[in-house]
Amino acid sequence: MKIRVVTATVAAAGLALFVASPADAHTYDHKDPYREGCARSAKVVRTAAVKTPARETVGTVKLMWSRSCKTNWTEVSTSSTASGTISVYTDRGSDTFRFKAGNGGRHWGDMMYAPRICAWGSVHVRWNGGRGGQNGQGTTGKACG
Repeated sequence: MKIRVVTATVAAAGLALFVASPADAHTYDHKDPYREGCARSAKVVRTAAVKTPARETVGTVKLMWSRSCKTNWTEVSTSSTASGTISVYTDRGSDTFRFKAGNGGRHWGDMMYAPRICAWGSVHVRWNGGRGGQNGQGTTGKACG
């Protein structure tokens, strides 16, 4: 009986340690690249068109890479009346950011730390409530470092 209690206690402590300190978390994950200063060393590594269901181009999605911070994030240029979601994916996680209309149609999501792994980005936009095909999406190709 005492062995079960000790085993359960040790297992619970191990689980708490795992949940409290994930091994793959990084300080730049889920943070703004411009506020953190990572955008200063940024370059575009992949681009793709943002297209409506009717195949009309309504913007550009870019996968960004910061050499100094070793992070990726996704940016979009689209109509200033569009809102939507921006996502960045890596081999170890992802981040999704919702944006509202405005900012001249230029929006970006938060970063994911991604040295020596693959990353890609996607965006979904909509305007006028998305009615009548007033929406679009685009996904960049993968960039592997």
